[in-house]
Amino acid sequence: MKHFLLSFGILLTLNLTAQEAYKFTTVTDLEATPVISQGVTGTCWSFSSTSFLESEIIRLTGKKIDLSEMYQVRNTYPLKAENFVMRQGKAQFSEGGLAHDVMNSVEKNGLVPEEAFSGLFSGETTYNHAEMVAVLESMLKAYIENPGRKLSPKWKPAIERVLDVYIGKNVSNFTFEGKQYTPQSFLAMTKIQPKDYVALSSFTQAPFYSKFILNIPDNWSNGSFYNVPLDEMMATLDNALEKGFTVELDCDVSERTFSSKDGVAIIPEYAENNVKALQGIYPEKKITQAYRQEEFENYDTTDDHLMHITGLLRDQNGTKYYKVKNSWGTDETRVANGGYVYFSEAYMRLKAISITVHKDALPKDTSKKLNL
Repeated sequence: MKHFLLSFGILLTLNLTAQEAYKFTTVTDLEATPVISQGVTGTCWSFSSTSFLESEIIRLTGKKIDLSEMYQVRNTYPLKAENFVMRQGKAQFSEGGLAHDVMNSVEKNGLVPEEAFSGLFSGETTYNHAEMVAVLESMLKAYIENPGRKLSPKWKPAIERVLDVYIGKNVSNFTFEGKQYTPQSFLAMTKIQPKDYVALSSFTQAPFYSKFILNIPDNWSNGSFYNVPLDEMMATLDNALEKGFTVELDCDVSERTFSSKDGVAIIPEYAENNVKALQGIYPEKKITQAYRQEEFENYDTTDDHLMHITGLLRDQNGTKYYKVKNSWGTDETRVANGGYVYFSEAYMRLKAISITVHKDALPKDTSKKLNL
């Protein structure tokens, strides 16, 4: 009974006594373009990856260029539609995607600046793809449910016309800062080499230091990831930021302990502190490889959102946090920190599905083990 009362007293103290409000000190703050909003779309994969590439262009050339997010979206939808139709509807067709979808598009279609292809028409100021997606889904359903099971050769041009109407016709040449470019020559000017970027994940269903296809819904293109131990994935993230490389992030933001409004994402040790910990510091769980795997396999960790890691902070207790750029705008009634969310190390260890980095950002030992 004494032991029970002592344990209860400790638990009560931990649960009822919040530490002081968060006070963050910046450790690393790498250059990034302004936070913008993806609007009413599921295209975080393009917004975050484009932001990542914008920071890479700053690192490689010193140029600050506002790239078009919708150019990559416009060129990825036909591939998603083809995958869905040729698999006779037994595949994912949604607004979602992953970082490698942008990298694949960049390699094939190049880059263009926002001023050359905004994806908006006259009078439009925000993105809303709800109607477009509904139209596309209806068309694709009609194609695969065709009683004759014969596809008309017109189906691909029809999809293209819908994208022309809702996002815009593809651009083949444009003027930027007084010079003429094609998307490929513009890509060359930025010095981005898509093949120089690698995606890492950390799950035990595949051997470490091998490549595997991560079976998550938005991996419609069956992209491969290098699998590394959790500690090594985190060491790669830290090494990248220390060396001046920002990092692309695929993560779970469905947790109650992720809050763009409060500007933090944490994993409290005790669930009853989940809400209170958004305003003040509480002890956090220790995240092991086994616990991370368990949460992934029971669907408590899901592939929800892609974001852009640009820095490192510490709170007043020395706990590490990652500065993560979101694409939900900067409205102070909805988001804190100017549109950034500070992920605790525990949250990142548990909820990061994958990261994408330049190959030079890898620690030497990891690069060697991956034969890169």
